Amino acid sequence: MTYMGFSMQAPLLKKYGFRIKTRVGLVVDNLLIPGRDAAEAERKLRQIYRDCEILDRSCQQPIAKAVPASYEDVIALITR
Repeated sequence: MTYMGFSMQAPLLKKYGFRIKTRVGLVVDNLLIPGRDAAEAERKLRQIYRDCEILDRSCQQPIAKAVPASYEDVIALITR
């Protein structure tokens, strides 16, 4: 959607999965941090877990939502 030449869509954030070792030695699995890119997600992670060691990093692709194409599709979604 555009308004007065500006796009009004929210920026698409990917979720990055991390496996880390905290500074006290605990291993934390499956940390999901949203970010526009890996560097931003890592920066956010290091704000929460200072002096952590990143053991593994993965990118979780966002799932595209299907947009109903017709009135009948909308009714079918509501009546489920």
